[in-house]
Amino acid sequence: MEKHIPVMLNEVIENLNIKENGLYVDCTLGRGGHASEILKRIPLGHLYAFDQDIKAIQESRPLLKSIADNFTLIHANFVNVKEKLNEFGVKKVAGILMDLGVSSPQFDDGERGFSYRYDARLDMRMDQNNNLDAHYIVNNYSLEKLVRIFRDYGEEKYAYNIAKSIIKERETKTINTTFELVDIIKKSLPYKELAKKGHPAKQAFQALRIETNHELDYLNNTLKDALELLAINGRLAIITFHSLEDRMVKKAFKSVSEIEGTRHGPILLPSEVRKPKYRLVNHQVIIPSAEEVQNNPRAQSAKLRVIERTENDER
Repeated sequence: MEKHIPVMLNEVIENLNIKENGLYVDCTLGRGGHASEILKRIPLGHLYAFDQDIKAIQESRPLLKSIADNFTLIHANFVNVKEKLNEFGVKKVAGILMDLGVSSPQFDDGERGFSYRYDARLDMRMDQNNNLDAHYIVNNYSLEKLVRIFRDYGEEKYAYNIAKSIIKERETKTINTTFELVDIIKKSLPYKELAKKGHPAKQAFQALRIETNHELDYLNNTLKDALELLAINGRLAIITFHSLEDRMVKKAFKSVSEIEGTRHGPILLPSEVRKPKYRLVNHQVIIPSAEEVQNNPRAQSAKLRVIERTENDER
């Protein structure tokens, strides 16, 4: 199994502007790469780390324990971040990190069914307690729903072809494994697509993973809560790995960092002009260095956006 390498680690740490006595939240603990570096920098603070994958919690605990004890691991999806932090009496925090990539161990564990490179039962659940998995989606969703998922979540040009082939295949037998699905996808694509660089099943598998784990719905709901949890001068850093997530984050950040005015409004004194409660820390999206991509190819599509709560809080 490959070692999990945290993406844009230096850029994340620098842009979180970590204070040694601050409360910090890692919404996506994974194998503790980012969390461990945050923990090293907050001897007087506390780290709250979330993950819906119990294996991530179990495997990260010894790593963090070897650094310090001022952390709390929470087995939950980050969509529950506000509710769970409130249970610990935490209302405001100095920084929040969300790394939206699937961790390497999840991809590399063939039995989890995330990867088109390993033959396994179709699963793709980040939280193994969830009822919905990729097997159910592939074998039960209607043609229309499958087309929508592949088109909207995978940005797959041949969404209809793939969905139609799945429907036809399951008329005669259940589609059980990742390799069975890969074969169906390959047969659904024209030769010119199969000849292109990259795996032909990548986009369809991404779409199924997003649907299985409700990723975009949860991200949309979490963005609002995460922004509200920030104390003044607190920062929210989000790493995305595909355009759907990045557009959602960019739109959310823009909506709270800009005040739309009107040319026909009343004349206001400077003290009366509304100012946004947040500011963009990086106006241009941060991407990994060429050196990082070379050392960790999985970082290639990563984008980092950071926003800060300003002094202009609600009065």
